[in-house]
Formats: sequence, structure tokens, C-alpha cells
Amino acid sequence: MPLPDQSLAVVGADYPNKQGPGRRFELNICRPGEPIELRPEPKNPKDENAVAVYSARGVQLGYLTAERAPWIGGMLKQGREVRAIFQRQTGFGAWIRIAFDGEAPVLPQPKTENWESDFCVDPDPGIWGA
Repeated sequence: MPLPDQSLAVVGADYPNKQGPGRRFELNICRPGEPIELRPEPKNPKDENAVAVYSARGVQLGYLTAERAPWIGGMLKQGREVRAIFQRQTGFGAWIRIAFDGEAPVLPQPKTENWESDFCVDPDPGIWGA
């Protein structure tokens, strides 16, 4: 049985990219449901577990949080398919939605018209034995 979809935070949006558009600029043009690419960075000098997040246009948006990067990066290293889509922009960066083992991620339905205030993150994936 595949793991349920997860919403993950993307941080580091205020850092500049080495080339191309800035991260905030790229976040402004991302749309919900747009494909996202996750790229492990085992040679990252600050965190060997870092997982960079890229838009459908190949522009870096930021990184998965240090709490989730080892778990997702480990799955990617094991060859598990992790598919991601853009969920929404936030003050700290963005939320992305991921699904596992070939499943397509599905955006959660907002509870109200102003879903910014009632948005909550999925529970810790550790409860599923991952």
C-alpha cells in the first residue's frame, strides 16, 4: 500500500540562484498542480542530505526542510519514485505536494475560501512506519 500524499515545505526562497531568475520571481509564476523536480545534493557543503526543489522550468525554488530532506532523499536514493507538484507560495517559500511509488499527487481541497488560515501540514510520516 503506497504512503499517502504529503505536503512539504520548501525553504530558502530568499537566497539567490547562481544563475537565471531569482527564487521569489520563479515562485510568483508557479501555478498549483505544476510539476516539481526534487534533486538530492549529496555534495552540498552545508548538508549532505539536502534535497533541492526545482520548478517545471528548471529554476531552483529552494530546498526541502532539514527535517524532511533525509527521509525524501533516502527514498530517492533507494530508487523509489517520488512525484511532486507545486501547491502554493508562502511567506517562507512554498508548499509542494508529493506522492509515492508511481502515484500522482493530488492537491488538497481547501476547507474555506480563505484556506491560507486553515491550512495545516500532514502528520509526521513516521507514523506510517516509513
